Amino acid sequence: MFEGSEANVSGEQFVLGAATGFNGGDALFQLIMFIVLLALIKKFAWGPLMGMMKQREEFVANEIENAEKSRKEAADLLDQQRALLKEARGEAQGLIENAKKQAEVQREEIITAARSEAGRLKESAKLEIEQQKEQAVAAIKEQVTSLSVLIASKVIEKELNEKEQTKFINNYIKEVGEKR
Repeated sequence: MFEGSEANVSGEQFVLGAATGFNGGDALFQLIMFIVLLALIKKFAWGPLMGMMKQREEFVANEIENAEKSRKEAADLLDQQRALLKEARGEAQGLIENAKKQAEVQREEIITAARSEAGRLKESAKLEIEQQKEQAVAAIKEQVTSLSVLIASKVIEKELNEKEQTKFINNYIKEVGEKR
């Protein structure tokens, strides 16, 4: 057994000696396996991973670009809205000014028409007053005429002297004045 253990011991020594020495074939095999593993990782893991990263990068770039476009469009729309609002305010101001001018013109027309109507009414009133005056004068003339006829008829009925006739006329005029 001792012999066998020596052999074992010497075999272990050999195994131990092999573990500590440089073996070129194993290193070459490991290098080839490492390169194959790198190639497989590059093909099946690194390539798709880089493709996904590239897609993600393009997606983020597109989103940033779209966001920038949206921001620019929003800014343009805001500018357009501001311009439209300014234009609407200008139009509203113009409409207000136009309405004021039209109101002023209408006011002047109304004043002119009122003055014209007042003048027409004044002339109409003057004509009516003149007609009334003429009618009153005609009525007075008629009354004077009838009074004169009445006086003349009474004078004819009664012959009077000049003094009595003047007294009679004055009394009669006084009576007629009191009746009115």
